[in-house]
Amino acid sequence: MREQYKKVVATFLSTLLCIHKLITDKAWNLLRVKGRWRKNKKMEWSRSETLALAQQSCAQCYGLGLRPGRAGVSTPCNCVFRAIFRACYARFRQCTSKEKYISRVSLEANPGRQRKSVWGLKNEEFIADFCLVSRRTLDEDQYRIFKYHFLLGADWKLCCRKLNIDRGEFFHEIYRIEQNLGRTFRELEPHALFPVDEYFSSTGRGMAKVVSIFPVETEEIPKATPVLKFPVKRAA
Repeated sequence: MREQYKKVVATFLSTLLCIHKLITDKAWNLLRVKGRWRKNKKMEWSRSETLALAQQSCAQCYGLGLRPGRAGVSTPCNCVFRAIFRACYARFRQCTSKEKYISRVSLEANPGRQRKSVWGLKNEEFIADFCLVSRRTLDEDQYRIFKYHFLLGADWKLCCRKLNIDRGEFFHEIYRIEQNLGRTFRELEPHALFPVDEYFSSTGRGMAKVVSIFPVETEEIPKATPVLKFPVKRAA
């Protein structure tokens, strides 16, 4: 009896292990496919979005915001990314310079089946997102420059003396930091830091919905009566 019981238990455990391995492999393949799809899914930049952000004196995009890339695909210009970063950084400085009593709690409505509303501190949330996203995007050397120059407010002379770099290398790194963070702030999902007004209003970009489906009734244009033209005979 004991031997039969052991065989049944061993068979049952081996069956469970096989099922567990099969489910794990399928789940891993599914997650890998989803992750690959999300990784390959990129934001589509349009000229209507980059035109207002582009620098008019830019020698690469000529003020259009898009420049030709590989395989005939247009890519955003670096001046657009720098403009996005500077807009977010200006709002970051505005939020940090406010007094504590000026900050207020706002009620946000979340879309969904239950439509639960949550309370939030938008200024403090934007400050935290700005710092954390920058820390995760930049490497160690770039984050040191970012911390000294943008967060602590040191000028280029103090940064060059502290980091032991020259002026040209410092400003080249500043441009690279602004470009990397500008792209990240715009392409961040599910809630991007730019546009800033959409971040603080908790609304996303979507297709405009028709408010009313009733057609507008207008008066018909009266038709013009045809004019009869009689042939005029020449007088003899």
